[in-house]
Amino acid sequence: MNIYVGNLGYDVSDDQLQSAFQAYGEVESARVITDRDTGRSKGFGFVEMPDQKQALAATNALNGTELGGRTITVNEARPKEPRRDDRRGGGGGGYRGGGGGGGGRNRY
Repeated sequence: MNIYVGNLGYDVSDDQLQSAFQAYGEVESARVITDRDTGRSKGFGFVEMPDQKQALAATNALNGTELGGRTITVNEARPKEPRRDDRRGGGGGGYRGGGGGGGGRNRY
């Protein structure tokens, strides 16, 4: 089960996140999401636990508790939705070329 962990303190590491969840069972992976440019934490992360029962126990136990000096939000992660990349113009517009000549008059 993939678990979303929000409102993390900016100093929380992957290891600290993993350690918090290991008390409830096997942790396959734990990752704090960081900004691509600065390398700073974005304040949330994801934990993958292979056992559904253990994952639900961890989710219920840790939601609303403190980690890294902040009260965290823990719930099942939603599937990643395809995102529209607005930096590339969203797939429209651009140079259309062609046209020219006549201004709409019929030449024939």
